[in-house]
Amino acid sequence: MDINKKPLFNEFGDTETAKKRMINGNTTNLNDFNNMKYGWVSDWYRQAMNNFWIPEEINLAQDLKDYQKLSVEERTAYDKILSFLIFLDSIQTANLGNINNYITASEVNLCLTIQAFQEAVHSQSYSYMLDTICSPEKRNEILFQWKDDSRLLERNKFIGDLYNNFVEEPNTRNFLKTVMANYILEGIYFYSGFMFFYNLERNGKMPGSAQEIRYINRDENTHLWLFRNILRELKKEEPEIFTPEIIEELRDMMKTGVEHEIAWGHYVIGDNIQGINKKMIEDYIKYLGNLRLETIGLERLYEGHDKNPATWVDFYADANSVKTDFFEAKSTAYAKAGALIDDL
Repeated sequence: MDINKKPLFNEFGDTETAKKRMINGNTTNLNDFNNMKYGWVSDWYRQAMNNFWIPEEINLAQDLKDYQKLSVEERTAYDKILSFLIFLDSIQTANLGNINNYITASEVNLCLTIQAFQEAVHSQSYSYMLDTICSPEKRNEILFQWKDDSRLLERNKFIGDLYNNFVEEPNTRNFLKTVMANYILEGIYFYSGFMFFYNLERNGKMPGSAQEIRYINRDENTHLWLFRNILRELKKEEPEIFTPEIIEELRDMMKTGVEHEIAWGHYVIGDNIQGINKKMIEDYIKYLGNLRLETIGLERLYEGHDKNPATWVDFYADANSVKTDFFEAKSTAYAKAGALIDDL
């Protein structure tokens, strides 16, 4: 099935809200906040706007001291995980426009535009972290570790190749796989990394880095929520796409994503860091894989992984529960609305 790129402006587009479609709609491409077909967008938009934050408002003075005192294992993990996160948010910033070009629901176009902005802020935050804690030489070494680390390059290529496939051959199947890849990236690929930073904080180390990650994590929750809803709407509007074959392909993609994240966590974190180990990482990521599938109406992958084995991660991920110093607390003031409930 073909997928049509939306026009910049279409004078013959439908103006009736009920005729809007996620893809292949006859859109005028004009933004209208008063006539939204997808009611969930209003809450999402408000939450995303209230999540606004500025990386440099977070004080990294303690991190500069702590970084030099990290164990070899902690510092290696910090560097490699940061390198991977830098790649993820960079490719997200670049690719969201490709997805947006084919979404014909104007209110969802607005959401994806905000997400792209937030991904750029995340990239800015990583640069700020690197510029603060290490030399320019070390900064570049971390930034381009994928050039010398084959495991990191392999991880990058899984998502990157799926995105490129859609750019090179835009059809509904590749579009659906790109949306799913985005969902996996936002819902699986970040999480052993987030877990590592929160574990450092609960061991009394790198509090500023953990706070940067906390705000990034809060944004990623909204991005995950957005792509979950896009997938749900596509299932309603384009049921013919979701054949048994493609459903199994989507589940296999999730399985691959989970396996990548577990292998990555074992590689960069292992069993040599206090408070976190391989089993905890594996149990947590399999739990997340099941949860992500269930929330888009697909069958779970892993038996016995139905409860969160690392509830402490949720506590440290809550930007409004963990208080540090004045500079860090300032950013939470932007969040005037209650956070989206993370049932993902």
